[in-house]
Amino acid sequence: MTLLSYDSTFEGFLTAVFEIFEFKYINPKIIKKEDLQQNLFANPIEIVTDITKSDRVIQKLNLQLERDGVRSLIYAFLSEKAGVEDVLFTVINYAVANKSRNVMKDYSNEAVLQISQLTKSVGREKHRMEAFVRFELLKDGIYFAKIDPDFDVLTLIMTHFKKRYQDQKWLIYDLRRKYGIYYDLENVEIISLDLDLKLIENKDSSIFSDAEIEYQKLWWEYFDHTNIKERKNMKLHLQHVPKRYWKYLTEKKTF
Repeated sequence: MTLLSYDSTFEGFLTAVFEIFEFKYINPKIIKKEDLQQNLFANPIEIVTDITKSDRVIQKLNLQLERDGVRSLIYAFLSEKAGVEDVLFTVINYAVANKSRNVMKDYSNEAVLQISQLTKSVGREKHRMEAFVRFELLKDGIYFAKIDPDFDVLTLIMTHFKKRYQDQKWLIYDLRRKYGIYYDLENVEIISLDLDLKLIENKDSSIFSDAEIEYQKLWWEYFDHTNIKERKNMKLHLQHVPKRYWKYLTEKKTF
């Protein structure tokens, strides 16, 4: 087995794929650098991300798998499922061996089926983040939102929020992965941050606008007073708003 380690980025993964075909590695296995501790006795080949190589792989895949096929590969990669690199490479290798057809429609292939299932799960999480993200106004005028999605969907929701909130500066921060996307009224950029969770969880913290706290209280009171307890259907409510998303919603907070 040939073990290749990469930097956890999709471009790094594609660079590894390029080098597998370039150097004809036998029985390749692609693994993130941070997972190398699970392979203590391995002597991995370290892959240096090369955008030129990753772009060549993407161009090739676009021709054969088309836009939707490449999208599925990206979504599956962002699932962060253990061993997803092996599944992705299996599908890419399958595509290379069958150049005359789009293998992404061949659900009889186990790896293709796995990619399809992961794509649906990640897509569902993306749409829920777009629906349940709630911004809070900071004293410096930036609207801040924290998320903790099951999958790494932050880059997938950039376009949605840029189109929807063009007239205000905002920052969406992934608590689990410790990075965010920031919009400055012109561009959206990915930023690395290690925020103090005690600050952003404490509603009495000096970083939040006083008006923001009052607005949240008013909204909570409105929701509480308009809620008809006699018609409460918790089962249906949980179907539309799963409990793990409640932490994002103002109406679910305790004041």
